[in-house]
Amino acid sequence: QSITLAQTDDSSLSLGDKQIMTMTATTRKGAMMLAMFVIATTMTTTSAFQPMHKRASLIPLASSSSKTSGNEHKEATIGAADDGDEWIEDSFNEDAAALDTKIGNHPLASKGEGAFVGPTNVLIYDTTLRDGTQGESVSASCEDKLKIAARLAEFGVDYIEAGWPGSNPKDAEFFARAPTELSPTVQSKLVAFGSTRRKNIQAKDDKQLQALLDANVPTICLVAKSHAWQVTDILRCALDENLKMISDSVSYLVQQHDKTVLVDLEHFFDGYKESPDYALLCCEAAVEAGASSLVLCDTNGGSMPWEVAEISKTIVAHFQDATNPVTIGIHTHNDCGMAVANSLQGCHSGVGLVQGTINGIGERTGNADLCSIIPSLALHVNSKITCRDHLSKLTQLSRWLDETLNRTPNQAAPYVGASAFAHKGGLHVAAMERSSKSYQHIEPEDVGNEKRVLISELSGR
Repeated sequence: QSITLAQTDDSSLSLGDKQIMTMTATTRKGAMMLAMFVIATTMTTTSAFQPMHKRASLIPLASSSSKTSGNEHKEATIGAADDGDEWIEDSFNEDAAALDTKIGNHPLASKGEGAFVGPTNVLIYDTTLRDGTQGESVSASCEDKLKIAARLAEFGVDYIEAGWPGSNPKDAEFFARAPTELSPTVQSKLVAFGSTRRKNIQAKDDKQLQALLDANVPTICLVAKSHAWQVTDILRCALDENLKMISDSVSYLVQQHDKTVLVDLEHFFDGYKESPDYALLCCEAAVEAGASSLVLCDTNGGSMPWEVAEISKTIVAHFQDATNPVTIGIHTHNDCGMAVANSLQGCHSGVGLVQGTINGIGERTGNADLCSIIPSLALHVNSKITCRDHLSKLTQLSRWLDETLNRTPNQAAPYVGASAFAHKGGLHVAAMERSSKSYQHIEPEDVGNEKRVLISELSGR
């Protein structure tokens, strides 16, 4: 790694330059090196987000909005020099041609070829543009959504849930523009999200189902109630009618319009714990009508990993023995901080499709973070995932999405955060000099991040 040293005369400093940090570091061999690291920061009291390519290095040390004194936060960084505009502007276009030859038909569209079963084979389903935008202070224009969809496709995710065309004009506009503004490769990955037909009407008369067909994409994901109490008390619908709503809607889209249909079984884990027989009836109604995948949802985010493991194994086993096996998926929320753990536990239990969002954005405390799930599956579980070839672009994708959505990156994010491979304690740094394996679970370059050494009062002698 390159080290840039700068020297300056303290007498020449203005008040705005008082954040210049001078550190003396002693190597373990006894050689003294004087390093004066000049960090130019914004002296404003507001927390303004700076684009990545405008910062002194790829990863910021700390927010410029807080003033510190004494020894607090007196850190310098030894890391990579600024790569300039190319780092953030660099796209995956050089890989696009290769992707066109690799992707082919949609994975779940190949009926009769068996189900995807984890942890060996796992499909990555991104819902950043739909569930992710339900997060507080998260908003994307139609232009942004088109750019994000293209970027996700180039990264290699299998499915891109682009929105709910029946719920708002922006999503309807996205699907109207997609055929002319997105490549065939990107279009092949798009998913339109919606709900089953309304109660007591026919599927062909449901305007929301028609909006899904008007989206003109190969794959549709339907959300359906699978928790008996949610059906009777929230939806205020008879249990038998809910099963018909699932069956009629899936059959209408698959049999009459040749769509690939996934069914998101909302509140599934909670519903299964309360009434497993009814939850299973919801699954069977979808499969018998032609669904290609059943997605088990921990909608309230309150399930524990051992519960997810047991229930997932049961559902995977039940439908593996079926005449037409289906891929079981998982969709988790992070209300207990378990979204990533539950997703990985599901894959370990045989789930073959995992839904999540880039950087874990989403409603309440967020969705399962694909920036943690994807590298964990690739590097620790050794799963076969299509985006594995682009893993070194993961940090870039994470930062780019935050900048596009005008969000401040989470420095402590696993794998892609600024602090994910930052070493501050003297004991740690000394060990890192001998082997990077001493305090790192992977090499940061595997995910496009960088190692940093922080010099502070904790550095030792």
